[in-house]
Amino acid sequence: MYAGTFTLVAHDRATGTCGVAISSRMPAIGAFTVFAHARAGAVATQALINPLLGVDALELLRSRPADEVLEQVLATDPDADSRQVALVDTEGRSAAHTGAQTHPWSGHRTGEGYAVAGNILTGADTLDAMAERFEATAAEPMEERLLAALESGQEAGGDRRGRQSAALYVHTGHPYPYLDLRVDEHPDPVAELRRVHGVAQVELLPFVKALPTRARPAGAFDRLLDPGD
Repeated sequence: MYAGTFTLVAHDRATGTCGVAISSRMPAIGAFTVFAHARAGAVATQALINPLLGVDALELLRSRPADEVLEQVLATDPDADSRQVALVDTEGRSAAHTGAQTHPWSGHRTGEGYAVAGNILTGADTLDAMAERFEATAAEPMEERLLAALESGQEAGGDRRGRQSAALYVHTGHPYPYLDLRVDEHPDPVAELRRVHGVAQVELLPFVKALPTRARPAGAFDRLLDPGD
């Protein structure tokens, strides 16, 4: 499964929140490429997709820095030259790999707390725009920073083959995600992801915030009750 894709992975040390935003000209890009947990970090595996790299890297990130994890998982892959991987650990250290056999334009950027990567793009402007937007929105919640960066990447060119799917995944430390939104097949998936996120803010996230946690096993569903009922 070869996926021309543009992606940002991130972890915010201040809030303990991590996530991934991704879009591609292939369906359901979020299904096999996105891996994140606030107590480990965030990983995206793309180009000639190998989900095992994401599974293994996320587990290793619980105890090792991003650069060491990247080196270790690539050493297990017989076709690493066809892979693209981006990851960040809980200390904000990031690392990325763009194999020599990935389709142009391909490349990556790393910064404090994030990494961006893409292949089969219209050009480097896509990743530059994503990195710039992510850095400029440091005061915003993680979900907004990721989505805004994805929008900037799309505006700058994105996947040179066109548009089809997008995903936004945010994890805050519970055994389940805070947000797991996907647009699996749509003519303008990033714009549709923004619309779905708007619905989720009103109709989903209040419920998510009331869910049971380890510290609050019964949840807080009383907060959702309408006093007029």
